[in-house]
Amino acid sequence: MSFHDIDFPLSLAFGASGGPQRRTEITELASGAEHRNAPHSHSRRRYNAGVGIKSLEDLTKVIDFFEARRGSLYGFRFRDPVDHLSCGPNDTPSPTDQNIGTGDGIETRFALVKHYGDAKGRYARSITKPVINSVRAAINGVEQEEDRFTVDAVTGALIFNVPPPDASSVTAGFVFDIPVRFDTDQIELTLESFGAGQMASIPLLELRAHA
Repeated sequence: MSFHDIDFPLSLAFGASGGPQRRTEITELASGAEHRNAPHSHSRRRYNAGVGIKSLEDLTKVIDFFEARRGSLYGFRFRDPVDHLSCGPNDTPSPTDQNIGTGDGIETRFALVKHYGDAKGRYARSITKPVINSVRAAINGVEQEEDRFTVDAVTGALIFNVPPPDASSVTAGFVFDIPVRFDTDQIELTLESFGAGQMASIPLLELRAHA
């Protein structure tokens, strides 16, 4: 996957709209009953970054960024304005926010995930683009010093220098971005559009490694 490890301008990202999208295939039977099927196990996020553009200066920033990514050719980091923390929106990430695995005394690598859901359904979302210096980790509830682990800059996996003990609980907290690309190869907006209060359409699509 062609990817530039660079952030979409945060000042514009926090004005964007969008969120997760699911695909459900629904077949209605002759009786009126429905058969529903989900062809993909993971959701995919879509955004419109045009909502955050309020001035010609903002538009210039986006055009610069768009040209540097060659349109939809290269992916980049995007900060979801609503969902970018391992904890609640008004909290600070802690090392026990998310359960990311159980130690076996051998494995040192643990993929970061964020859990969603309730008593009727749970969903584990892979986190591949954490903000590196934001990641905190704990083993059996005891926070680990930063020199005891590293974070893979490509996959986002947490790697311990020493394997966590057998049957130990491994947890983590973090701030994270989403790998996305422009879902268009053209950005079109006129100066008159700003005066008329029109909004630019700059669609972004999450990049997924698997379905």
